[in-house]
Order: sequence, then C-alpha cells, then structure tokens
Amino acid sequence: MVMQLTPDETRVIGCLIEKAITTPEQYPLSINALTNACNQKSNREPVLELSEAAVLGTVERLIAKFVVSEHSGYGSRVRKFQHRFCNTSFGNLKFSPQELAIICELFLRGPQTPGELRSHASRLCRIGDVTEVEGVLSSLMRREDGPFVVRLPRVPGKRESRYAHTFSGAVAEEEEGGPGEGSAVYPQRTGDGDEPLSRLEQRVAALEADVAELRKLLNDRTGS
Repeated sequence: MVMQLTPDETRVIGCLIEKAITTPEQYPLSINALTNACNQKSNREPVLELSEAAVLGTVERLIAKFVVSEHSGYGSRVRKFQHRFCNTSFGNLKFSPQELAIICELFLRGPQTPGELRSHASRLCRIGDVTEVEGVLSSLMRREDGPFVVRLPRVPGKRESRYAHTFSGAVAEEEEGGPGEGSAVYPQRTGDGDEPLSRLEQRVAALEADVAELRKLLNDRTGS
C-alpha cells in the first residue's frame, strides 16, 4: 500500500531528498534551511510561504510516520532532520536513482510531462532521453508495491500527457481518448471563483492542525 501524505508533507520530503543529492555538505537540514527550501522560488510549483512553525509541525508528523528522523551532531544546539522516505534500512521502499529523481520532482513541481521530467530530474541524476524517462514512469506505474505514478488525461492541444505521483491520496480513474491502463485524473475544480476560498480553507485547517500539534509537543515536554 502506498503511504498517504499531505501536499505539505510531500514538499518537505521532496526538499530533503533534493538537498541530500544537490548539497550533501549542508545536509541534514535545520528547520530554517528546510523552510527556505520549501519556500524556494525556483524549482517549485506552486511557490509557498510556509512559516517555520508550519514546517516544524509537518516534520513532527513525518517523524511520527517514521518518514523523517532527527539527526543533530554531538553537542549541537540546532535540530537537524533527514528523510527516511526510501532507500534506507528503516523501510522497504526502494527506488533507483532515476526513479527517486522523478518522484522528487513530482513532489516539488506537481504533474509534468516526460519531457519536463527529463529536463528537471537531470539535475538530480543522469537521465538519457525522453524514452528513458517514459520507461522509468512505466516501471513506477506497474510496480507490485505501487503504483507510485499515474498518467493524467491529455490536455486538449498538448502532445504529451502529464504524470502525477500517488502519495497524496487516491486518484480517480479516467479514460484518455478511450480506455487506457494507468490513465487518471485528480478531482476537478468547481469553478475559478471557488478555488481561492478552497485553498484558503485548506491552509487555515492545516495551520490549526500545526498549532494543535505544537501545543501538544510543548505540553509533553513541560509535563503540564
């Protein structure tokens, strides 16, 4: 069964994976560094403005799920964190460098075409042409412990279909110009006017959950 993660959780995990590969000398990450990575304006879609408290609350939830661990050096006063999402002795989830790069980019940028994934994921590992990307996507769609990726319906006028990860909940099956294995689509918007309110409500709910989690952690530590 594929683990279920919120969008903020996939952003945090994606950032930890990315920084472990691109800047290993600065990894694990402090909350300040992780917050900056989550809110980075390049290589992110959408661009977020998460507070350190919100990121810490997300990290604590991921620690409870055994997906992130604290790894501070001896005598260090700064808490630092690393992912245990995959390719560790703590779990069964294993990805090749190409699979991990594609999953990471889907976590950081959302649904993308094979061409976009080739361009973006090549900064994380060696990837050949688009045909290789399509082969990796096909493998991720058909793995027995997955699927970890689904193909979305082709947008009218576009030559390529986009692909999305499956770690943020169930994806509804849908045909793409006829029945097709692996085709899928996320719930559609009800209208342009509804989208801002929906996103605001989701953000408020997430912040309330973060505040409640931080209060609980503070009470546990103070014994009150």
